[in-house]
Amino acid sequence: QVQLVESGGGLVQPGGSLTLSCVASGIFFERYAMGWYRQAPGKERELVALIERGGDTTYTDSVKGRFTLSRDNAKKTVYLQMNSLKPEDTAVYYCNAHRPAASLDYWGQGTQVTVSS
Repeated sequence: QVQLVESGGGLVQPGGSLTLSCVASGIFFERYAMGWYRQAPGKERELVALIERGGDTTYTDSVKGRFTLSRDNAKKTVYLQMNSLKPEDTAVYYCNAHRPAASLDYWGQGTQVTVSS
């Protein structure tokens, strides 16, 4: 069974930091591109950061310089280090595993991040 399990969300003050983790099981992790998406109330789900199998990363403009995406293939885990958090970062964050050639796409259950004073 394929599972993506996210953790690390919570309540943080503006300017604070959080690290999200996503642990994958049931897949050849190294063959998948891994991404973090987020969805705020009343808004569409958006891509936050993407890391390719080879390690290249892409970030949405609003988080560049503040968020860092990394992966540990041995642990089948992807991390999203979030610094200098802003209230507009508040959303449910979802982990995604994608293998285009096989038309495979998996999602985690989501973890809530709330940035507020």
